[in-house]
Amino acid sequence: MSFELPELDRKATQARVEEYLEKYRLFKYLTFEVRETSTTASSTPRYHGPTNQTGDQTGSVAIFNVDEQERRKQFCERVERAVQRLPKMERFLIEERYLVDDSEYITDFNVYCHKFQPPISSMTYAKIRWKAFYRLALNLNIAVTKEEKAT
Repeated sequence: MSFELPELDRKATQARVEEYLEKYRLFKYLTFEVRETSTTASSTPRYHGPTNQTGDQTGSVAIFNVDEQERRKQFCERVERAVQRLPKMERFLIEERYLVDDSEYITDFNVYCHKFQPPISSMTYAKIRWKAFYRLALNLNIAVTKEEKAT
C-alpha cells in the first residue's frame, strides 16, 4: 500500500489560498454589521397573496445575526488552526505576510528582507511560501489538483 501526495496546479492553488487568506482578514479585522428590523410602515401597495404563509422578520434577522457571527468566528479559527500546524518558518511567513491587518500594503520583498532575521533570498522565500501554500491548501481542503484543472 502506497500513499502519494497529489500534484497541485501551482497558480490555481496559490490563487485559492490567497483568496482564503483575504477572506480571513476581512472576517477578522472588519466589524460585522448587525441587521436590524424595519419598524416603519411601507407606503408601497401590497397585493393580496397566499394567506397560509407567515413571516417573522424579527426572528429571521436575529437568526442571521447570530449565525453569521458564529460562521465567521469558526472560519477564522479554522484558518488559525491550519496555520498553527505549519512548521516554524512557514508559519512565520504566512503570519507576517498574509494574516496581519495591513498585509495588503506589505510586499514580499519587505518580508524576506526585513522580517526574517537574518534576511533570506527571494528564491528561498518562494520555496518556503509554496510549501506553506501546499500544506495550507491540503489542510483547508482547497487544493486544486492538475487532474481537477484538466476536467
